[in-house]
Amino acid sequence: MSLNDAVKSKIENYLQGNRVVLFMKGNPQQPMCGFSAKTVAALDSVIPDYASVNVLDDPEIREGIKVYGDWPTIPQLYIDGELVGGCDIVLNMLNSGELHQCLGLEAPDRTPPEITVTDKAAAKIAEALQGHEGVALHFQIDANWDSQFNLALPEGNEIAAKSNGIDILMDLATAQRARGATIDWVTTMQGEGLAIDLPQAPPPVKQMTVQELAEKMAKDEVTLVDIRGEDDRTRAFIEGSEVLTREVMEKLENMPKDTEIAFLCHHGNSSQGAAEYFRKQGFTKISNVSGGINAWSLEIDPSIPTY
Repeated sequence: MSLNDAVKSKIENYLQGNRVVLFMKGNPQQPMCGFSAKTVAALDSVIPDYASVNVLDDPEIREGIKVYGDWPTIPQLYIDGELVGGCDIVLNMLNSGELHQCLGLEAPDRTPPEITVTDKAAAKIAEALQGHEGVALHFQIDANWDSQFNLALPEGNEIAAKSNGIDILMDLATAQRARGATIDWVTTMQGEGLAIDLPQAPPPVKQMTVQELAEKMAKDEVTLVDIRGEDDRTRAFIEGSEVLTREVMEKLENMPKDTEIAFLCHHGNSSQGAAEYFRKQGFTKISNVSGGINAWSLEIDPSIPTY
C-alpha cells in the first residue's frame, strides 16, 4: 500500500505539533484493545500528558500509519517525530529505563520492593516451581491494582525481590505498587490460593448513606456525581450534583487525588462501577451512595419522586 500525500501530511502534522504521540485504538481514557491499554498505562506512569490519535476514527490514518513507519500493528508510539515501536517495545523500554531516557527524564528507581511471603505461601510456590527448571515466578500489578502470578522464563529487565527463599520477578510499575505487599496462602469458600495484601493500593470504595451525603453536601465537602441517563434524571434529580458527561469525566480526572467524590445512581448498584473506576485511578476518598436516589427520596427529600 502506498501512502498518499494527504494522509502523510495529516500524520506529520500530528508529529510536528506534539513531542509524544500515541497512535492507538480508542483514547487514553477508554482504550479499545488490550495492547493500547498496556501502552497507555506505561506512558501514564512516566508522563502526565501526551497526544493520542484514535485510529478507529480514521481508517486512512489506521492504514497509513502502518505504511508511514513501516510498522504493521497498532499501537505505535512516536517521540520527537521518531517511531519508538509498539506495545512490547514500549513495555520493555519502561522496565529497562530507556523510555525515561528517551523522554529526558531521570532514571527510574529500580530498588526491589520489600515483600513478605508467608511460610504457607512460600511452601506452595516452591512446590509449583518444582520440575520447571529455568522458569521464574512473575508477579504483576496492573494500573487497576489487579494482581496476578505466572510462571515464565526471565526476560532480563525485571526487578527481582526475594522473601522467605522465594525469588519474585516484576516489572517497574509493579515494583512501585508492590512495596510492603504480603503474599499469603489462604483457604476460602471458593477454594485455596494466594492472597495478596497491597498497602499502596487506593482505599476501597466507601458505602455512603444518604444521611452522610446530605450532611456533606450542606457543608460543601463532597462532589456528587449522578451517572444516570437523561430520562431518569428528568424524573428525579438532586440539585447540586454533577452529571457524568465526557467533560465532567475529564474535569474529575484532573482533580486532586484526595478530592472527596460520591457517585449516585437509581439504587446504588451501577454507581459502584463508576466509583471503582475512580478508585483505581488513585483517588483516595471515593464513595458510592448506598440506596441511590431512591433512598434519598425516601429518607431525605420526599419532594423528589420515586420511580
